[in-house]
Amino acid sequence: MKYCLLYALCLLNIGFVNAQIFDVDTIKQSGDNDKRINLVLLSEGYQTNEFSKFIADATNFSNEIFTQPPFKEYANYFNVYAVKVPSNESGTDHPANATDVTEPVFPAATKDTYFNTSFDTSGFHRLLYTYNSSIVYNVLAKNFPEYDQPIILVNSPEYGGAGGPYAVSSTGSSANEIIIHELGHSLFNLRDEYYPGDIHAFEAINMTQETNTNLVKWKNWIGTNNIGIYPYGTTGVAATWNRPHQSCKMRYLGVPFCSVCKEGIIEKIHSLVGPIDSYLPVSNSVTPTAFPIDFQLNLIKPIPNTLKSTWTLNASNYENDVDAVSIIETDLNTGTNNLTVVVHDDSPMLRIDNHETTHIYTVAWTITKSALGVDAIISKENNFNISLFPNPSNHILNLKVESKNAANLKVDIISLDGKKLKSTKISNYKNNEVDISRLSQGMYLVNVYSNNMLLTSKRFVKN
Repeated sequence: MKYCLLYALCLLNIGFVNAQIFDVDTIKQSGDNDKRINLVLLSEGYQTNEFSKFIADATNFSNEIFTQPPFKEYANYFNVYAVKVPSNESGTDHPANATDVTEPVFPAATKDTYFNTSFDTSGFHRLLYTYNSSIVYNVLAKNFPEYDQPIILVNSPEYGGAGGPYAVSSTGSSANEIIIHELGHSLFNLRDEYYPGDIHAFEAINMTQETNTNLVKWKNWIGTNNIGIYPYGTTGVAATWNRPHQSCKMRYLGVPFCSVCKEGIIEKIHSLVGPIDSYLPVSNSVTPTAFPIDFQLNLIKPIPNTLKSTWTLNASNYENDVDAVSIIETDLNTGTNNLTVVVHDDSPMLRIDNHETTHIYTVAWTITKSALGVDAIISKENNFNISLFPNPSNHILNLKVESKNAANLKVDIISLDGKKLKSTKISNYKNNEVDISRLSQGMYLVNVYSNNMLLTSKRFVKN
């Protein structure tokens, strides 16, 4: 995976800055870089003779993050690398000009470092950051262009860090907790659950001004694991904003992420990396002449495995929750046959039925059989993001499917006793409005199909 667009914008806006080639160490490798989320740590304020400390600090972070949910469960989805960027001096700048504390909290200093990080950024003592983004992104472009999330690790024992396009943290006693918290901002779009100030308050995964338990974006978690609607403050603008939990890592270091933030993290993981690492056979890589013919998936499995799969042959269920199937000659018709597998994540950390977006991953094989045997096998992999909202709904149900290769999309509305009540074609990448005004109040199923392949079956409530 890589963020080329952000880098390109950086070049357009700031101009090119030459970067050197540095040594890159592998801290954790779960798979190919284009099939994993790549966390790339950059050393800052480490001299060349301190690189062993940098690698130890980077390894310590990697070991820690994958002990904490949901990273523990999704560790197989991540690679971690460390780029040894040398600084001329150890440490980082401390101008001692912050306005939120009585300075100097520790001695003022100016250090010659590669990225020119500094405490006291924007007047906040603990805000450790650098605005020299052109240097950061050129180092990444030269040394690890496949990055998904840069992390600048600053060689300072003082407490400090920041989120943003790249996460920044010092290396003191709370360093790992700082990095994980800042990754919540930088990679997973989570907001602070302490009040961040009026200019930083806006609607997000874990921040809202909604107070209705039936409408709040985390309504599917209300009453579970102490999830509720808690105001940030008792007066002023803070009192109009709400968080989902009173003790989440986005508020306090040293505590777990709340259920809402865990779900948001997993959603972002799914948007970046699909669970299908590879599959066989690929198009025309083999022309089998003997049966059985084996079809298999190599999946990136959570720990424990929560992936579910449905195999369908010629529109009939063939097998469930297996990584491979064997097709015998009598399974196939003369002519064209369609074998599909649909994979989704059934993690209990996701509340799918009420969740707005479902991620679906598929492989479809077209098998051509003649009197002489199998003539060809053509394969196609696809990903689908399926959004259904609002849920519950009164009159109109909005449905959006996003997929590069979707075709012949349709939706069926099914009663809980299995009767098809409505069927309509829908368009890819468009908001499709489905009229449900004539349905009686109650619970229904929405089945979404592409080329007659069932992608997902979601429950919704008609008010």
